Amino acid sequence: MRPLSWRDAKVRAAVLLAAALVISAWTGKIFLDMHEPEPIVAGPGVTEQKMLSDYGSAVGAGDTPVYILEGEEPGGTLLLIGGTHPQEVSGLLTAVLVIENVRVKQGRIVVIPQANRSGFTHTDPLEGFPHKFEIETPHGVRWFRLGMRLANPVHQWPDPDLFVHRPSGERMVGSEARNLNRNHPGRARGRFVERIAFAIAQVIRKEGVKIVLDTHEAYPEYPVINMLVAHEGAFDVGAFAVANLQERDIQIDLMASPKRLHGLSHREFGDHLGVRALLVETANPAMGRLRGRTDERLVVEGRDDNYVRAAKLDRLFVPFTAEGHPLSGRVARNMATLEEILSAYNEFEPDSPIIVEGLPSYDAVREQGLGPFLLPVPAASR
Repeated sequence: MRPLSWRDAKVRAAVLLAAALVISAWTGKIFLDMHEPEPIVAGPGVTEQKMLSDYGSAVGAGDTPVYILEGEEPGGTLLLIGGTHPQEVSGLLTAVLVIENVRVKQGRIVVIPQANRSGFTHTDPLEGFPHKFEIETPHGVRWFRLGMRLANPVHQWPDPDLFVHRPSGERMVGSEARNLNRNHPGRARGRFVERIAFAIAQVIRKEGVKIVLDTHEAYPEYPVINMLVAHEGAFDVGAFAVANLQERDIQIDLMASPKRLHGLSHREFGDHLGVRALLVETANPAMGRLRGRTDERLVVEGRDDNYVRAAKLDRLFVPFTAEGHPLSGRVARNMATLEEILSAYNEFEPDSPIIVEGLPSYDAVREQGLGPFLLPVPAASR
């Protein structure tokens, strides 16, 4: 083969350089687009909107909206957290439906829909996750981010070889330093994710929160699924709520918060902040290791033939039929769980209740889907 002439070599180098610049610009745009937050519409029940940074912690790229729904009469305060792990999308949508539909008559609800805002700005490498998904509504299409379990390494890097949780001293694998649900109660001058956790703790302190529900999802082959996990200080509310959910034929179990597993919201909020702390898990096939093609359809519709086969082989911890576990069904479960937690809390705290109206019902969300409960996005926000 004849060697390239100097002129041909320069032409080839120029072409390769141009191609590299085009690819860099294209991938750079994708990276920047991931930082655009999806529009969330403050419904008629929202009385105040703040940012996490308003609570006195330097959260930087982790700053995220905090919505307050306050009734005309004083009562208790519940904190609803979504987006601790951004690919666990039913938590985000549960929070959005509360923000856009609920009115509080007595007491208050505080909602953080995207607690780990950093995690919404990237996806898992080599996993083929879509960057967003869409939901049809009567007013047009609404879009939402998918994101990743851990904070973006751009915002906290490098991972330590060993992550040591403070204040417990428990040792974990280094990447858990970017897991918000291993960093509670956080530190004001700690790493990026520790500062986010500390700011959420400040929300609890400054807003006088009495009870917390942190919304999560897990893959169908994971044992802690369709589960309400409760700190011992919230076991009364948790047991009452689970009994009522089971009476409604909504299959869910109650699990005690492990005392030696630190950094989780239900453990640290109960231990260090003295609130009733609970966490709920629903089944998300888009997260599992047995899943097939990972696309928007799997995220929203929750159907996967691989999991149907795995269920027949008794390899899962939840039933799995051809109907799958659609996002609307998982959000419906969270709505019912929130409804029963509020009912239970009011039973145990009758002098300081939290009374709401407009909470989308379990049956309505399952039958109608999410679209009818999502508000139109103002033109300026599109």
